[in-house]
Amino acid sequence: MRTQVGLETIRNIGIIAHIDAGKTTLTERFLFYSGKTHRIGDIDSGNTVMDYLDEERSRGITIVSAAATFPWADSLIHLIDTPGHIDFTAEVERSIRVCDGAVVIFSGVEGVEAQSEKVWRQSDAYQVSKLAFINKLDRLGASFERTLADIKQKFTAVKIIPVQLPDGAENEFKGLVDLLRMQYLRFGGEDGSEVFVEAIPAELMEQSNAAREQLLADVAELSEIIAEFYLEEREIPLALLKTEIRRLVMENKLCPILAGSAKKNVGVQPLLDAVIDYLPSPADRPVYPALTAKNHEKTQVHVDDPHFCGLIFKIIASGSADLLYLRSYSGRLKVNDFLINSRTGSKVRIKRILRLYAKNVDAIDEVGPGDIVGIIGPDEVFTGDTLCDHSRQVLLNKITFPEPVISMALETKSVNDKDRLQSSLTLMCREDPTLEMEQSETTGQLILSGMGELHLEICTHRLQHEFNLNIRYGKPRVAFRETLLNSCSATGIFDKMIGDRELYSEVDIDLEPARLIQGMVINSTVRGHELPKSWLQTAQSTLAASLKTGGNRGYALIYIKATITAIRGTVEKTTDGAVAGAVIDAVNQAIRQGTKLMEPIMKLDITAPEETVGEITGYLQMRRCLITGIDSVADSKVLHCEVPLAEMFGFSTALPKLSGGRAAFSMEPFGYQEISPDDLQRLGNNHLVSF
Repeated sequence: MRTQVGLETIRNIGIIAHIDAGKTTLTERFLFYSGKTHRIGDIDSGNTVMDYLDEERSRGITIVSAAATFPWADSLIHLIDTPGHIDFTAEVERSIRVCDGAVVIFSGVEGVEAQSEKVWRQSDAYQVSKLAFINKLDRLGASFERTLADIKQKFTAVKIIPVQLPDGAENEFKGLVDLLRMQYLRFGGEDGSEVFVEAIPAELMEQSNAAREQLLADVAELSEIIAEFYLEEREIPLALLKTEIRRLVMENKLCPILAGSAKKNVGVQPLLDAVIDYLPSPADRPVYPALTAKNHEKTQVHVDDPHFCGLIFKIIASGSADLLYLRSYSGRLKVNDFLINSRTGSKVRIKRILRLYAKNVDAIDEVGPGDIVGIIGPDEVFTGDTLCDHSRQVLLNKITFPEPVISMALETKSVNDKDRLQSSLTLMCREDPTLEMEQSETTGQLILSGMGELHLEICTHRLQHEFNLNIRYGKPRVAFRETLLNSCSATGIFDKMIGDRELYSEVDIDLEPARLIQGMVINSTVRGHELPKSWLQTAQSTLAASLKTGGNRGYALIYIKATITAIRGTVEKTTDGAVAGAVIDAVNQAIRQGTKLMEPIMKLDITAPEETVGEITGYLQMRRCLITGIDSVADSKVLHCEVPLAEMFGFSTALPKLSGGRAAFSMEPFGYQEISPDDLQRLGNNHLVSF
């Protein structure tokens, strides 16, 4: 197997979409048509390559992102199939972070759904170029035109242009018109592996000519060279047209739309061709922002830099050695090389380099820039860490993850399994940055926090079936937060005798509630070169940790802007520990002035038949739900809501009863709001975390 490939021939792409849009089905076709598999994996049959966990196969959904490398058209595609369920949005976040391009899949029946918008915005944040594929055009109720209009309406920052037209829909879906080459594509053979190129049928010529004319007009709006040909009514060379579309896609000004049905094996090969033709290679994105590891000054990593630099974006943890998913950005890496973890400064020896293929791997000897591989590494390496050459230590931009909003108490039925439960949860938290574990001071139980009911449910199933633990667990409960009632200033003082030594320090801190801040922001206005740098660093880290420790009710504080304004001490009496003690004293003073309890709010989108909307809205209004808007999609309504998470327990079982099983919903965290004493009393202890 070749170990080195040219930058221009690599494509690092993610497959992103709403749940059940067909991501895994499409990915299985990619693997089959590229020759990587000898049969097409099927979700219904439970034999998919990319959804390899037992939980994924039994539920028919993707839970963890899986990577696979396969060849296509003399290029090497690194593909990451991501989950569609909002509870696993962290998997999407870290996958998009290392991708240069993305294929966004939309269902031709449901159109643009809530998670579709979410993942599109996530990819925009990382400036990831996109293609879109309208899938399931063979299904009852499918409409290419309606879905295309929906995409254009929802995503106005980029010009949406169809480069294909479907021939028919639902049971009449037969093939595709390629608008660039003006050819008809028919897919034959039992597995769809044969692509027949034919003349466009006469009945489709008028529609096809109009669509191509619109395509050229849209591209001409963004490309001067195409505009020149277009205005002079000259034939535009195919190579030039493709080159300009590629440039505009890479500049995130244009998104081509392709069509098909992954289930029926229609349109898959042209989509792979489009990935090669239009999505960028690492050579097209040669510069990446970074910070120097020592002083955290702005710098850049260039693909031509001979010093190795890579980002760990996923971990498969084990008791012996972890499998670390690594995206390389510069330099070359060989087996037995030593790298530096620039977060910790520790050395990491590269024992193995692996080509990834879902749960399977192939060993290789060397990797260059722009590649995605697996390496075997120690357990002190975490998601988001930068591994680099010791002679040029940098920090690539971190991957940010949302905070957990729901918690569950866990304990083993056997006392002998207590340590094994803790080690298993530690391993799971190392794999998934949106999981958090802590121990209740009052009950001694382990508290696992995550992104939703399904997230925690799958974790408990893993503990039982994968780790063979016999456990008891409580009902999922809301992870509340606190914030300050008012702005305040505090001077913390640490003045103690430790042994024979007197320790002293004072720290002034300004704190204020800031609703627009997610989490907390720590600033400093301390000036003066005479202060040791370690004092300020200790003050900042202690301040952040103290705010997370909890307010008057024991919950972590959010929506806080904190500024360290002064640090006072002497070289003889002041240590880093004394500075930390003064900061803790200042935070405690501020908290004693009063906090208020904040509950997590969810953004809820429900798609339901029009005749069931009344029942659903009645149910929601009894649960403090704010309906912010209602859209019409085909013969259904889409309700956009904001609702407290504490009111949503059991909603997944209530909605089918309210809609006759015909409605679907998605939720995602949407911040926090103050909960009134009356609502808190009404909820009782059913959904409060007992820390």
